[in-house]
Amino acid sequence: MSRWNPLVIQAPTDVSADETFDLKGEICPYTFVKSKLMLEMMESGQVLQVIVDNDESATNVPKSLTNEGNTVLGCEKVNETDWMITVRKK
Repeated sequence: MSRWNPLVIQAPTDVSADETFDLKGEICPYTFVKSKLMLEMMESGQVLQVIVDNDESATNVPKSLTNEGNTVLGCEKVNETDWMITVRKK
C-alpha cells in the first residue's frame, strides 16, 4: 500500500481559501475530525485551508479528507514546523 506523501502537492496559486482553520497544537485524529466538522459548515465547492504543525497530520488529514470525497488541492510545508492543507469541499 502506498503512503501519502505530503510533499507531492502544491496548491494552485489562483485558488483562494474561503476559510482558514489553524489546528496547530492538535494531533490526529483530532486534526481530521475538526477539519471534517469545519467542512460540514461550508458549502459545496468552497475551499478550506487547514494549518497543522506535525508530520502525522500532514500525512493523514489529506488522505482522510480525500476518502470522504473532498478534493485535496495542496499540502505543503510553509515553515520548519507548519503544513498548509488546501481542500475543496465535495
